[in-house]
Formats: sequence, C-alpha cells, structure tokens
Amino acid sequence: MHLSQEFLEELELLNLFNLDSHQGGLKIHHDAEPARIRSAQRLFAKHVITLEDGGYLTPLGIQAAEHTQALITMLQLAD
Repeated sequence: MHLSQEFLEELELLNLFNLDSHQGGLKIHHDAEPARIRSAQRLFAKHVITLEDGGYLTPLGIQAAEHTQALITMLQLAD
C-alpha cells in the first residue's frame, strides 16, 4: 500500500495536536504552507477537526491523533 503525500500531510497535522489537553486547538493561518491549509481542509471534510482552518479535534479526530502519535512514538523508539 502506497501512502500518498496528502495522507502523510494529514498525519503530520494530527501529530501537532496536544493530546494532554483537548482544550487546545490549532489555527492554520492564511499564510501557512498551502499543503498545510489543504490538509486542514481535508481533515475538516472528514469530520476529524472542527474548522477548515484547524480548530479542535472531534471525537473521531481524538482517536485519529492518538493512533497517529502512538505510531510515531513506537517507530521512533525502534530506531
């Protein structure tokens, strides 16, 4: 299975969320990298985040971010 660049960008964005507090969101500014802006828009369309420009994680987003961050941690420990 090939992981697309778009998919990897979405994982990178999910990795930015602080899971220690669900009160903290992200704001993707209009002058951010275009790929970051598009990634946020895709995650919003998938009901993973609450706003097209970031916002907070939805319940689905919390699960996705937890799994993403856990996988990244596991793979980094394997180095």
